Amino acid sequence: MSIIEKAANKLVSTEPVSGQPDSPAAPAIEKTANRIEAAMQRERLQPEPREPQPAASARPDVDGVSSMQVEIDLKRLAHMGGITPDSERSQIAEEFRLIKRPLLANAFGQGGSAVKNGNLIMVTSSLPGEGKSFCSINLAISIASEMERTVLLVDADIARPRLPEYLGVRMGKGLLDVLRDESLALSDVMLRTNIPKLSLLPAGRSDRHGTELLASSAMTRLISDLANRYPDRVIIFDSPPLLSTSEASVLATHMGQIVMVVEAERTSQEALKEALSQIESCEVIGMVLNKATALLGNDNYYGYYGSYGK
Repeated sequence: MSIIEKAANKLVSTEPVSGQPDSPAAPAIEKTANRIEAAMQRERLQPEPREPQPAASARPDVDGVSSMQVEIDLKRLAHMGGITPDSERSQIAEEFRLIKRPLLANAFGQGGSAVKNGNLIMVTSSLPGEGKSFCSINLAISIASEMERTVLLVDADIARPRLPEYLGVRMGKGLLDVLRDESLALSDVMLRTNIPKLSLLPAGRSDRHGTELLASSAMTRLISDLANRYPDRVIIFDSPPLLSTSEASVLATHMGQIVMVVEAERTSQEALKEALSQIESCEVIGMVLNKATALLGNDNYYGYYGSYGK
């Protein structure tokens, strides 16, 4: 049995048990046990109807090139249970601190050698609705709070972009437009935000050849530019679910690290193993068990359980 199969067996059960907070779908992971409040229920992830805010003003980018700025609705994000710049002491902020540590260590060689392209992190799942976009957003905001790091959050779910509705912003041209049009610079489509050190790259206008664009030489050049242009930058890709489209497995070939979000009591072993088989070439694969309840110590929390490595 491979290491990935063992991790899959530990993370999820094929027979979901409802109504039991300590179900087999939420086993204790050997190395990491993170706890988080119950903000990840699927219904609560659906944002309230709201007119998206347009990109408003332009200001100089760090390399002197103008980029647009958007205002993330921080109150709305906090209401959804997300991390905001003023939530340093919240439970969710603490949990994502624990999740990001091994990712940053791999990206920048803290305590060991750095993983190749380790600052390129893809967040994905087996199936839709497991919470990958919510995890992408919170991981990005958490890393942006680091003193020496900047973050670019890329909406790479080109078939079903979710970041605009979650963040309450309007995103125009983006990733696909840069890949289609060689005259379009990356700085022309990157968006500054009201969260310091966090920028956004929208998915861009849809294209029926999206998979081919992600597999193109233009994408390879773009990834290289993103990874190497700024040595302190972490690039987080909110990817499509692996079993829903082919774009995710294509995107995974460029990544240094992958975070697999697994929904407790819903995702089967078969689905998880099939999804993992599509990304097994990646050097570092982390798994986060989402929407799970477990009794840890004397407190009850909805929890994340992380298992990093391959």
